[in-house]
Formats: sequence, structure tokens, C-alpha cells
Amino acid sequence: MKGMVFTEFLEMVEDKFGFDTADDIIETSKDKLSTEGIYTAVGTYPHTEIITLVTNLSTVTKIPVPKLVHVFGEHLLNQFAKHYSGFFESADTTFDFLKSIDNHIHVEVLKLYPDAELPRFSCFHPNDDTAKLTMIYTSERGMSDLASGLIEGSIKYYNENITYEKELMTEDGKQVKFELIHHA
Repeated sequence: MKGMVFTEFLEMVEDKFGFDTADDIIETSKDKLSTEGIYTAVGTYPHTEIITLVTNLSTVTKIPVPKLVHVFGEHLLNQFAKHYSGFFESADTTFDFLKSIDNHIHVEVLKLYPDAELPRFSCFHPNDDTAKLTMIYTSERGMSDLASGLIEGSIKYYNENITYEKELMTEDGKQVKFELIHHA
């Protein structure tokens, strides 16, 4: 997993829970972290380390892991919008943006980071209904709560009235279907 995910996670923890909490989760995680909690944005690290950090944050805050990962997804979307605004400006709607992830955004990410292991997002309009979008998330990491946070952040960014449902397609969460509906 790219280091930027780790650095943004720790930044979110500091912003929402304070420096002491960020330091505490790193300290309690150190024996399970290959880096002892030191990450650079351009490095690559085992995704299990982010799970360790989130699990320890959950223990400290008493907030369930899925909720924390979802909130992190929203935070990450906001950071992407700040640092990579061109991707957002080239889409007029949430659906346009979400449909561009695999065919445009991830293509550009792979140019910068050829070793990145990115999730797949297959998108289509069921029955050609443009008010609905089905997204199939596929990833060996099974972090669909992060994906739902990114989706929710996108909806807020474009300020649209969209609801969505999430359905596990595999028990391990490595494939998940999101059904989005745009309400006029």
C-alpha cells in the first residue's frame, strides 16, 4: 500500500483525535510494524500495517473499525480533491467522477507508481438508467469501508442528492457491489 495512505491516515488521526492519540497508536503498534510507524508518502508498505493502526485507534477511541475506515475514506477523498483537483474538475458529477477512477485516475496513478496495487471499480448504469450507477469494487485487501468513505466524500464534494447501498458479493469482502441512486 502506498505510503501516502499511511501519512494521510496519521494526519487524520492527529486532526480528529490529537497528536497524543496518533503517537499512542503508533507506540502500541510498533512491534507489528515493519517501519516502527515511520512512513513516507512515496514508500510502499504492507497493507496489514494500516489495519493494525486502525484496530489500535478503535481500541483507544471505542469507535468500530468499519466506521473509522469509512471516515478515513472521506478524509482521503478531501485530500485527493485538494492535491489532485484536475481529476475532480474534469468530471461534472459524482457519477462521472466515479466512472473515471479505473479508466483515467488509476491509469495516471500507475504511471507514477507502477508497483501500486489498486482496487478495481467496474461501473455501469443498470438498464441504461442514468439516475442509477452500479459499482463493483474488487480488491485483495477487502477494504470496501474505505471505498464507501471515498464514495460518500465524492457525493459531498459534488453536492448531489445521492444515496447508496452496499452489498457483499463475497464473504471476505474482496468484492462488493455499490448501488447508487441520484435523486433529482
